[in-house]
Amino acid sequence: MHVQRIVVKLGTSTLTGGTRQLNRQRMLEIVQQVANLHQQGHEMIVVTSGAQAAGREALGFPDLGRTMPAKQMLAAVGQGRLMHLYSQLFDIFQIVVGQVLLTRDDLADRARYLNARDTLVTLVEQRIIPVINENDTTATHEIRVGDNDNLSALVANLLEADLLVLLTDQPGLFTADPRMDKTAQLIPEVRLIDEATWALAGGAGSNVGTGGMVTKIQAAQLAIRGGVPTIIANGSESDVLVRLVAGENLGTRFLPAATQLESRKRWLLAEKPHGIVRVDAGAAQKLMRGGASLLPVGMIGVDGDFGRGELLGVFAPDGRKIAHGLTSYSSDDLSKLCGVQSNRIAELLGYSYGDAVIHRNNMVLLT
Repeated sequence: MHVQRIVVKLGTSTLTGGTRQLNRQRMLEIVQQVANLHQQGHEMIVVTSGAQAAGREALGFPDLGRTMPAKQMLAAVGQGRLMHLYSQLFDIFQIVVGQVLLTRDDLADRARYLNARDTLVTLVEQRIIPVINENDTTATHEIRVGDNDNLSALVANLLEADLLVLLTDQPGLFTADPRMDKTAQLIPEVRLIDEATWALAGGAGSNVGTGGMVTKIQAAQLAIRGGVPTIIANGSESDVLVRLVAGENLGTRFLPAATQLESRKRWLLAEKPHGIVRVDAGAAQKLMRGGASLLPVGMIGVDGDFGRGELLGVFAPDGRKIAHGLTSYSSDDLSKLCGVQSNRIAELLGYSYGDAVIHRNNMVLLT
């Protein structure tokens, strides 16, 4: 079995089953599917809506209008209740979950982006399922991702997921609005998102959540640009997640033009390096053979002023540029680590972002 890293986005309409409140039975059915896939060995990440719905339920469904402070207040009341419910449901299957609240700022700022990625990767590696939501209580119009569809796509790209599944109250994208046109046909596969695709998306659908089909197409476009295949499917379909991962044709599948690795390598090749790291002959040889990360013991020098996560050129002793890669450490850090064994990184810096200066997954060879 091929183990996959799968991001599942759960919309409010899916969690409420079309009612005004969270539908515990529906949520348990979905959690059971996520747990099933987790137990099969897949790496599962959940991006969830529903905090405001949980808040409304807790307060007896008050009519507060749609102002930002009212929404933030509802999210503040509901987020803890929503997370408590997820914890209880996953606990049935002896699975630990971890809450992660994000805003666009967290994914736009380089240091915060890297910290978010490191936290999420560590959770996944420890077999803890991250349950991610937009931080509605502090997000403003300027820093909101806008909806959890787009947030799930950003997370899928951040984590280099193998698949993004957007569960909604619709079976997928149709040739026309199925609520208005009885002849509307489900579109099983989309290879190119063009003007015709956007026209089919129409406007917002459900009045329970914030995202209609338009935001799902936006999310699919964002994800497939990063090489992540995306599926829009009906969350109420029986065992929908398990069947999708098994390869069954459900919903609408959006296919990337290039694989994730190809998309990433194209970007690494095209981007201009912000600094230089020079390596010894042994390290150069290992890198050029392929499959190796650059360790600090192989470094002999660093040029430039750069931060963690920026693109570097890697130079061999004869002056040839042999690779581009994303550095795990800043220029100040690397200047202290030249020729050092990886097990001394924490001792010298007081912290560690891992053994590699540039991990092989974040490197493309130029030779």
